[in-house]
Amino acid sequence: MNSIYKYLKPFLFFILCGLVLFTASRLLFAILYSERTFSLDNWYELFINGFRIDMILLSLSMVIPFLLVSFLPKSSEKFLDIFLTYYFNILLLIFLFLEIASLPFIKQYDTRPNKLFINYLIYPKEVFNTISKGYWLESIIGLILLIAVAIVLFKKAKNWFFINLPTYKTRLWLFPLLGFLLFFGIRSSLISVRPYNAKDIIFSNDLLVNNLALNSTYSLGYAIYNMKYEEKMDYSAYGTIDSAEAIKRVKTYMNVPENQFTSAEIPLLHTQYSSSELQRPYNIVIFLQESLGAEYVGHLGGKPLTPHLDALSKEGMHFSQLYCTGTRSIKGIEAVLTGFLPHVSTGVLRMEQSQQNFFTLAQLLKKQGYNTSFIYGGQSSFDNMGPFFIQNGFTNIIDENQYKNYIFKGTWGVSDEDLVIKANDYFKKQGNKPFFSLMFSSSNHEPFEFPDDKITLYEQPKNTVHNAMKYADFAIGKFFEMAKKEDYYKNTLFVVIADHDTRVYGSSIIPLQKFRIPGVIIAPNIQPNTKYTKICSQIDIAPTILDLAGFKSLSHPMPGRNLIQLPLETKGRSITEFNGVYGFRVENDIVILQNGKEALQFTVKNDLSLVPAKLNQELYKDALAHLHTSAYLLQNKKYTLPK
Repeated sequence: MNSIYKYLKPFLFFILCGLVLFTASRLLFAILYSERTFSLDNWYELFINGFRIDMILLSLSMVIPFLLVSFLPKSSEKFLDIFLTYYFNILLLIFLFLEIASLPFIKQYDTRPNKLFINYLIYPKEVFNTISKGYWLESIIGLILLIAVAIVLFKKAKNWFFINLPTYKTRLWLFPLLGFLLFFGIRSSLISVRPYNAKDIIFSNDLLVNNLALNSTYSLGYAIYNMKYEEKMDYSAYGTIDSAEAIKRVKTYMNVPENQFTSAEIPLLHTQYSSSELQRPYNIVIFLQESLGAEYVGHLGGKPLTPHLDALSKEGMHFSQLYCTGTRSIKGIEAVLTGFLPHVSTGVLRMEQSQQNFFTLAQLLKKQGYNTSFIYGGQSSFDNMGPFFIQNGFTNIIDENQYKNYIFKGTWGVSDEDLVIKANDYFKKQGNKPFFSLMFSSSNHEPFEFPDDKITLYEQPKNTVHNAMKYADFAIGKFFEMAKKEDYYKNTLFVVIADHDTRVYGSSIIPLQKFRIPGVIIAPNIQPNTKYTKICSQIDIAPTILDLAGFKSLSHPMPGRNLIQLPLETKGRSITEFNGVYGFRVENDIVILQNGKEALQFTVKNDLSLVPAKLNQELYKDALAHLHTSAYLLQNKKYTLPK
């Protein structure tokens, strides 16, 4: 027995270290978010499910060394001692590093590290500056802990992974038994047809609590594994529906007469007629605001941080129940600029199928003779914005490299004040040529850097989200102050809208209160203090501004609603996506679709709570239809304009 123990000692110690690490980390996070974890009656399932996930990861990690120790000759013990020591120690340090890195990631995104963690690795400068300025204390403590553990593992505990190989006969006798245990550890189930995995951990309606049952190494690996399916937009695990039926259901929600659909090849292509035709349609400027959620906007009942935007809302049309589609800028840009249906894959800006001839407002307006531009204070290569824009209708890209005498430059580029000055100068030079421009702010982004002495600080210290909100609002005010003095102002439609809220969190499976955003439209033909109160989505904004811009008619494939012509009796609709969870809402009924899980339905109570309700099969099919139509259009390249 002693020889068998020495044979198994490296594996047993690795399992023990891994379980202690993951359980301690999970317990720490459970305590940090105790109001959401221990408030559940079945909170203990967090640790039961966590143990199963940990054993899956640890068992997978032991496959290669198990095969080596099973079949290599006894003379290879010295090699195995070195290999097992480095192999297991490095794995444990990776496990520890990712658990440490999870602390700021969960704080920011309310979930374990996922595909976002991978996406941001290609922007090391921005990530390093954000972490060093926003999480410097956590970074120092984490680095010290990582170094200390590495020293213990390589200096003090190296003998723990030394192995004593028994005879071949003993190893061959043990191989089936140990192989079965390893197989069982990887599957974590012998009854189910498929292995236990991340889809099976859901035991509450709180997405974070469910994800805490994972460990961060497994969570990250699972996200990487699924990225290939996301690129293909294979949504069969959410439920299936025939493409023809899906498209028909989507059309029903568009409020477009059947005789206005003009193409069998491009299913959603239709002619939109304006309710206010102008001889010379307006210029269009969209000022997309980074992370400006409704909770920070005064006229939406939020904190008093946006006096300039509040004043502008009285000069034009503003939306009281406008909801963003996602939680990242790439999704906000996608919704506002392209009007594409929300989905659970990465944004179309990064997807291979959409890099050419993908519909955008710029593509449409360029065909109408408009100059088209993207004006940004940071690097346009971020999230593949610049390449996507250039190949899909934008003529000019102005980014960080074009600012020479800037007022302030931080982690994410020059300040919003520099941005609005550059934009105003650019618009003045257009003369009588019509133009469309997408402006994108960046100052209101962690680590919240902006120039001194521009605003009266809301709080101390300076670099907080609330102060950054005030500065972003200051830049909005400065832009309109300058624009109103220029000739182009009287012939321009302006949209100020957020891409998403700040970090999204909440105990609901989709925290809807964190998806509500401001939207303000100002144009000469809009009556002051016009308020739109019906529930609506970011994808509705583009069709709406095309109506207000005064074109007699335009053909496009956008499925969003023209809110100007939407009948009063039509129910409001919004669509949201949160870490792979898809929400389709009609008034106060919302259907939730999840990967590999049964659909759920809830009644929405003031955006703050979701009360379980019986699943309406028609609403469920409508939700599925919108999700699957996005995949169909993208995969078949049918979201475009006719050649």
